[in-house]
Amino acid sequence: MSSFEAGAAEPREGLVTLAHVIYALHAFSAVTGIIGAATIVGAFLTGWPSIIAVILNYAKRADVRGTYLETHFSWQIRTFWYALLWVMIGIAVAVTIVGIPISLMIFVAISLWILYRIVRGWLALLERKPMDIPQ
Repeated sequence: MSSFEAGAAEPREGLVTLAHVIYALHAFSAVTGIIGAATIVGAFLTGWPSIIAVILNYAKRADVRGTYLETHFSWQIRTFWYALLWVMIGIAVAVTIVGIPISLMIFVAISLWILYRIVRGWLALLERKPMDIPQ
């Protein structure tokens, strides 16, 4: 149970809409990776929709403080930065021929993880529930 469930401030409706737009931008990047020539993780990390989404997260973070949206913004930001971290690890592992299959497995796992995070977060937002994020 999150501390935002009881006694938290209710966010402005415009900020709820913004959170939906940010999830949509991330989802658009991921779908671009699925149907396009890019990979899910590549499109998620380098596509303009996700980059705009992360910028919006940081720009509006103070506005959502103290509401359940704060957890969604943290969830979205962490998804982006942890995906980038795992891509760097995957690239480092791929330096050797032996590491290439491991690297490919890392990239597939990151892609599935990104999709999971977008879907799980967006569903919770639709229900106006906070994300469970360890402090």
